Amino acid sequence: MDERDDRKAFEDRINYHFKDEALRDQALRHSSYVNEQPDAQLEDNERLEFLGDAVLNLVIGHMLMEKYPELHEGDLSRMRSNLVNETHLAQLARKMEMGPEIKLGKGEDLTHGREKNSILSDVFEALIAAVYLDGGFDQAFAFIREKFTSTLEKSDSPAMNLDSKSRLQELAQVHMKAMPRYRVVHESGPDHDKTFKVLLTINDIETYGTGKSKKSAEQDAAGNALESLASLFSPPTVSSCDSPSASE
Repeated sequence: MDERDDRKAFEDRINYHFKDEALRDQALRHSSYVNEQPDAQLEDNERLEFLGDAVLNLVIGHMLMEKYPELHEGDLSRMRSNLVNETHLAQLARKMEMGPEIKLGKGEDLTHGREKNSILSDVFEALIAAVYLDGGFDQAFAFIREKFTSTLEKSDSPAMNLDSKSRLQELAQVHMKAMPRYRVVHESGPDHDKTFKVLLTINDIETYGTGKSKKSAEQDAAGNALESLASLFSPPTVSSCDSPSASE
């Protein structure tokens, strides 16, 4: 299969076919790759990621208001944060098999960058922006709606009102008699674009999370911990949220 066939297969997987293929290619182009290329005009996906984040939040906010006309702003904000967090966006990117399509620098590739939640979620947001610029808002809305409808259909569970940290804290208090502890173990990047790596511990369980802020890295680590603990506790237990949500 040549590169054109690969790109056609990718567009089939994401269920969107670009008129301007340059936008698609830019969305898949990580800064580490661009930094290694001699072409000074080549653009990475960071500007698209910025725009895609705004489009995604607008569409998800619209969908939540449509589905939950009775909810107040605070509840809607919590639900939106839970839907667009780094862990969930990376899961959607994996479902569409975006990883192999990402253009990475040699160093980032060697350190398994295609598997990193931070890179996958950024590419997902950049791709949203590419669809928006290529096909307009209606196409972007349809693209996002298709990807998030399944999750929203399950959101009648009160657990959707809690973020990953709150759900994990509740589970840990009730079933493990312990509190999750978070510690920043690594920071990378310039001051205006830092990436944080956080270690989460509960008793003898450890998980890591990454994010563009300490809070998002903690949420990512908590989401990974919930996935690990799902095999130890039944789904109703993991999703239970009779107690109040924890503060950040």
